[in-house]
Amino acid sequence: MKMLMISAMMIFTLCSIMMMISMNISKKMFINREKNSAFECGFDPHSKSRMPFSIHFFIITILFLIFDIEISILLPFFITMNNSNMNNYLIMFYMFLMILILGIFHEWNNNILNWKI
Repeated sequence: MKMLMISAMMIFTLCSIMMMISMNISKKMFINREKNSAFECGFDPHSKSRMPFSIHFFIITILFLIFDIEISILLPFFITMNNSNMNNYLIMFYMFLMILILGIFHEWNNNILNWKI
């Protein structure tokens, strides 16, 4: 037990030291206004170089990816249907579908799927 605690402390210390070193190395030393601005042939830019990002469309993209991955999880259910116990198969399949349906209802109640925002 003592050896386990010593090795855990050594790992924690090593990880902390590596994180501090990487944070110090990765910092930008000089912040230059010219380097941070958009380049348009030497002229001042006509619009902002960084457009505001709509978090709503990002959330919809993440939801699409989650439900796209869901299909790749559901496909093995149908392939292994003949090789498994039908009771266990149906319990797992319906529990998986219930989790997905509850997730959709939760998103719907929080107006995440509303495009008019």
